[in-house]
Amino acid sequence: MFDFITNLIDTMGAFGVGLVMFLENVFPPIPSELVMPLAGFSAAQGRLSLTAIFVLGTLGSVLGAWLWYEVGRRLGRERLQRFIGRYGIWLTLSQDDVRDAINWFERHDKGATFFGRMIPGVRTLISVPAGLAGMGLTRFLIYTTAGSALWNVGLIAAGYVLDSQYERVQTYLNPVTNVILGLIAVAYLYRVAKQLWQRRAA
Repeated sequence: MFDFITNLIDTMGAFGVGLVMFLENVFPPIPSELVMPLAGFSAAQGRLSLTAIFVLGTLGSVLGAWLWYEVGRRLGRERLQRFIGRYGIWLTLSQDDVRDAINWFERHDKGATFFGRMIPGVRTLISVPAGLAGMGLTRFLIYTTAGSALWNVGLIAAGYVLDSQYERVQTYLNPVTNVILGLIAVAYLYRVAKQLWQRRAA
């Protein structure tokens, strides 16, 4: 995973950062915690522009979040409930999970959108209830952009400040990210198997 991210950024520069951040918001296992520090390190080495990686990285994040917002908005609550009733086991979600998530979001919409952009694992998912709950697009984009920008600044700064030390860190990142992805896959399979067992037992 880390090699893929590195090669893409080396090939496409700041546009590669934006593309990876878009993909990170569409496909959560791609971690921004690797992408933006790497971009910050490249900026410290003079290979990328700090302004460009911040602007394009944030733009990619917002576009990815907007895509899932539109999925939630267009799908609607009733169709989503039917979809979860039929296929939710493969998403490890129940109709109650979806209902609770929407109700919670309606009570904390602005804070959930802003702070959710800075929580790994929630960054992508928070956009769907925003669309389902009918949050206005302008409000969604404002809080999404603010949260994404703050998160990206922190990650870019971490990579920029590490500078020469980052080369030591990056030798460990690829095996670590592969282990994390493996654990995610195991956790997913466990949840699916558990729900299948519960359905058969019911």
